[in-house]
Amino acid sequence: MKVLAIIPARYASTRFPAKPLAVLGRKCIIEWVYSAARSVFDRVVVATDDSRIAAAVEAFGGEVVMTSASHRCGTERCAEAAEKVGGSYDVVVNIQGDEPFVSSEQLCTLISVMEHSNVDIATLATPITSGGETLFNPNVVKVAMTAEGRALYFSRSPIPYLRGCDEGEWCARHTFYQHVGIYAFRRATLTEVTHLEPTPLECAESLEQLRWLERGYTIGVGVTNHKSIGIDTPEDLELARKMLAELHIEA
Repeated sequence: MKVLAIIPARYASTRFPAKPLAVLGRKCIIEWVYSAARSVFDRVVVATDDSRIAAAVEAFGGEVVMTSASHRCGTERCAEAAEKVGGSYDVVVNIQGDEPFVSSEQLCTLISVMEHSNVDIATLATPITSGGETLFNPNVVKVAMTAEGRALYFSRSPIPYLRGCDEGEWCARHTFYQHVGIYAFRRATLTEVTHLEPTPLECAESLEQLRWLERGYTIGVGVTNHKSIGIDTPEDLELARKMLAELHIEA
């Protein structure tokens, strides 16, 4: 299976402008992500519409593909980059550019899900162990899946709802899963999903992956116990710096 890994990165961000270039340890965030991806995949490219990000990536020896500034999401940016790269790739992996602690274990788990022929898209989830603060946080996306690991639904609310159980006991009574926003697509599937119109469930939850489920695509979910931090705000960056120090990770 031939795999192309793409890291979509944009400079503009309402909550944290220029976050791909924010420094964590001795490297910028985008370099952390690139290095992790490069440890697993032979071909990794950063897809961006900004010359400053492109210059930073080229400075550390990474490969860049310039893309349109009009994309509504990272999936569309990945699709354009994959088209420009060309080649006979079977699978395209979309790795978010704000996940500096993404691990080789996570990426290998993701690819193992794609080895099943009935899967159109693969993603990851991790068990929620931190209790209600995570479970009831609408910014934390949850996923429910079949026994075989196929996604049934994604939600900002806890799923499933535990009837007749005090909310303080939910995590002790059931294993809930937090979605980890890394994706792998069949090459043809990536092209197809970028042409889909928004769907009612997607609009209700503001979750792109619900569009794919509503249109009948099969999403396989790999379970990982690796915890990572997405950098959405300057406060998240400070948490990542503390995590870096606590784990004694060399930059």
